[in-house]
Amino acid sequence: MAPHLLVFGDSLSFHGPEGPCPADEPRLWPNVAAADLGGRADLVAGIGWTARDVWWSLTGDPRVWADLHHVDAVVLAIGSMDTLPSPLPTYLRTGLRYLRPDGVRRVVRGAYLAAQPKLSVALRGRPAVLPAKLTVDYLDQAVAALRALRPELPVFGMLPSVHRAAAYGGVHTARPGAAAAMASWAARADVPLLDLAGVVGEHVLSGAGNPDGMHWGWAGHAAVGAAMAKLMAPALSDVG
Repeated sequence: MAPHLLVFGDSLSFHGPEGPCPADEPRLWPNVAAADLGGRADLVAGIGWTARDVWWSLTGDPRVWADLHHVDAVVLAIGSMDTLPSPLPTYLRTGLRYLRPDGVRRVVRGAYLAAQPKLSVALRGRPAVLPAKLTVDYLDQAVAALRALRPELPVFGMLPSVHRAAAYGGVHTARPGAAAAMASWAARADVPLLDLAGVVGEHVLSGAGNPDGMHWGWAGHAAVGAAMAKLMAPALSDVG
């Protein structure tokens, strides 16, 4: 039987070199990984998703509840967006979309987007979208819930990617601490992690990816998909 993967992700899971793509685009890394393993992938993801969003999805999305009874492995492809600078607290930043009337929303959002790179530099990347402690807490809760439901289900994760995004002033000071905290947690929780920086770092920092300096080109997706399939293969060798 072909392995069925359930991937929770952020926009790195569905943005290509020119922007967002449908989840069934075969060049996206979840589909590359699944194809290398001879199976298929379902993607549950959103723009800017953090470990907190994954927890909310696990606990609040009935489609996910159904999928979890049938999949052969879960990938928590999350954490990169947690480490980005967030000069405004998350609840205020995400709340800008709800401002009315539309003209006010456009003006305020435009002002924030213009200020964000300067504020990211001035505040040295702090605060981050989600503190490393909370990222680890939400990942730990997610893995505990998955193992309570299906103790035999393999679970995998990722260390945060890198970026050179002008939208954040090229600042990424929260990444090292978050990566260390996630690696320490993963060792305790027995969750294999893919080091995104090691796989796709040069691709991103050389400018070979998406012009936004954060998302990947197809070569990056191919590399990540192949690396994830290699990481997962031993745990899925007995599927079917």
